Amino acid sequence: MLKNLTAAPHRVMFFGGALQAIAVMLWWTLELVSRYGIIGQPISWTVAPSAAHVYLMIYSLLPLFMFGFLMTTFPRWMAGKEIPPKLYVAAFGLMFLGAMGFYVGLIFSAAIIVTAVASTLAGWGAAFYALMRVLLGTRPSDKRHPIVLVIALAMGWCGLASYLSWLLTNRFFFLNFSIQSGLWFFLLPVFASVAHRMIPFFTSNALSQPDVPRPFWLWWTMLIGSVVHGVLSFVGATNWLWLCDVSIAGSALYLSYLWGFRRSLSNPLLAVLHVGFAWMGIAMLLHAVQSFVLFYSHGTTSIWGFAPLHALTIGCYATLMIGMGTRVTLGHSGLPFNIDIPIKLMFVGMQLVALTRVLADALPLQSGYIWYVVSALGWLGCFAPWVWRYLPVFWYPRADGQAG
Repeated sequence: MLKNLTAAPHRVMFFGGALQAIAVMLWWTLELVSRYGIIGQPISWTVAPSAAHVYLMIYSLLPLFMFGFLMTTFPRWMAGKEIPPKLYVAAFGLMFLGAMGFYVGLIFSAAIIVTAVASTLAGWGAAFYALMRVLLGTRPSDKRHPIVLVIALAMGWCGLASYLSWLLTNRFFFLNFSIQSGLWFFLLPVFASVAHRMIPFFTSNALSQPDVPRPFWLWWTMLIGSVVHGVLSFVGATNWLWLCDVSIAGSALYLSYLWGFRRSLSNPLLAVLHVGFAWMGIAMLLHAVQSFVLFYSHGTTSIWGFAPLHALTIGCYATLMIGMGTRVTLGHSGLPFNIDIPIKLMFVGMQLVALTRVLADALPLQSGYIWYVVSALGWLGCFAPWVWRYLPVFWYPRADGQAG
């Protein structure tokens, strides 16, 4: 079992990511139901729940899937050598130990959290080193996507280090940089780059459409816009975010159109990638409107709360994470590229989860907090079938008898 689990980087990383997808939302659901008095009394955690939630989603859940995907694809993109098990197993061990230690620290001691974050930081560094070896050790070629991705991962590492600095000093400066770096210098560039690299490729293969356009200027526009958004957010100039958010939204929505969003709906496994990416355009459009209202009202009117952010993180990132994770799991386990009705319902369910969480902030609901709980339970209800179905695949041999 252990030999199979560590036979390929996606196996062990996705294994940890699948467990984290359940664990992070179990903890958050417990926090919500206790905070609002639905069950029991508010729990006193060693770190502010909002800061813990941000950390878990940005730095403890998504990176496990990201590194599993990139450690698998980097050698294929650049015709490089496969990453040796000693590197990806070491990276996973440190990151997963950090993930589990964080929960223990939330209950018992902030010092344990510091140790857990340091372990995650070390594991992230090991994974980054493994990817850099591939990037620098291959022949010259079109490496635009890999280069941007390693820069984004480096900024994610810096954001993680800043979170550790916040834990040690309690200075908001470090927490603020950790959040903005994680969201805008790390996550959006990674998902935009992977989507730009892979969605046209998958679309071309699935729909027998040889010439799926992939204009690079739209990708660069999204990357630059994301960096500008992060800088403006860091300095508190949220009323000017609409200037960059409109360009990101327009670029993402136009790419969705160019890539054949409507045609993709005929193929469920492809459709989930297109739907996930479409959420990026929708989310950034919501961000733009939210910021413009602040600008127009001279900072006196604020709307929608965290609705645009959750449209991006749940609608786009979680959906793309599921879509890419499912494709890699099937393709690299020797299984056919088809999904049954329960998994299709799970994909649809995640869209409802995103919509519920967005509407909970966007609409003036008197009992809005109930919908926070509903969306958290919806996440668990959607991810549980995926984990139940695919977790054993990671420790079973490939169905086609091949190695890996």
